[in-house]
Amino acid sequence: MPGSVPEVVSSAPSAPPAPRSRRLTVVVGLLAAAVAAVLGDVVVALLARAAGASGDFAPLHPAAYGPLTAFGVVLGAMGWAVVRRVAKNPAGLLRWLVPVFVVVSFGPDLSLLGGGTPGSGPLAVAALMVMHVVVAVVAVAAYRRVLPLPVR
Repeated sequence: MPGSVPEVVSSAPSAPPAPRSRRLTVVVGLLAAAVAAVLGDVVVALLARAAGASGDFAPLHPAAYGPLTAFGVVLGAMGWAVVRRVAKNPAGLLRWLVPVFVVVSFGPDLSLLGGGTPGSGPLAVAALMVMHVVVAVVAVAAYRRVLPLPVR
């Protein structure tokens, strides 16, 4: 078309993202994962209360699980990054390591069953355990996207 600027088509492969851009992608991805995980936890807490879990159970309040969820997402990302950097088969290692960590994370929840924590009935404790699974699922999905495992 007269007066139009011709398009320049490059056959060169695109360069990898700059380190700063890559860091920003990781930070935004982890922030999004933390928000999504907290929202998932909100749903679990509301369902648990609707099913009869005590409102006196402090761990089912956002002020308790919100910061811990964000901390868990960040801590998990650090572990994921170490495994992907040093393991010979990071995917294979993470395939069993993630479920083991989730099951181990149930320990403190289960310890609340016999204690004197107000409202710590089986339903409330089960909700906490479900929250751990929700956080792990959301976090692993985010890690796969922003901290992809190397193909070896």
